[in-house]
Amino acid sequence: MSIEFYQLSMTISLGELGEQLVAQWLEEQDYQILHYRWRCRWGEIDLIARQKSHPTLVFVEVKTRSDHSWDHKGLEAISSRKQQKISQTSALFLAKNPQLADFYCRFDVALVHYQKQNSTNSTHQGDPQKFLMRKNYPPGYSLILENYLENAFDFSD
Repeated sequence: MSIEFYQLSMTISLGELGEQLVAQWLEEQDYQILHYRWRCRWGEIDLIARQKSHPTLVFVEVKTRSDHSWDHKGLEAISSRKQQKISQTSALFLAKNPQLADFYCRFDVALVHYQKQNSTNSTHQGDPQKFLMRKNYPPGYSLILENYLENAFDFSD
């Protein structure tokens, strides 16, 4: 699956673009995306994916941030309250999808960095080994999957 800007609505947010970038990366890592932005009364899960080679279900929280974010590139936004909401939401998802109830469940966090491009910063500065994927969309912005944290937190009741 390739993500092309011309396929995207002009009203799409950078957060949604970050989610699409992570979804594309997951697909390249042998995952099938089951849902984008699955919602219920308790909250939303950005991505729900199934690992194709193992009975693993992954609930992914995506944080898309710029250099000037207040929350350590989105990591501090995954508070214990946010984790509880994601856990409750995933429990309802499993209740509505009993065919997936026996899967091993994992809670991952993806940190996506974006920056506005100009003639002096056409590439992201930093350790090139740290960045997993780079896409230049929408025009004038660069989005990079900077960090993917498997098992970022545990299921809590």
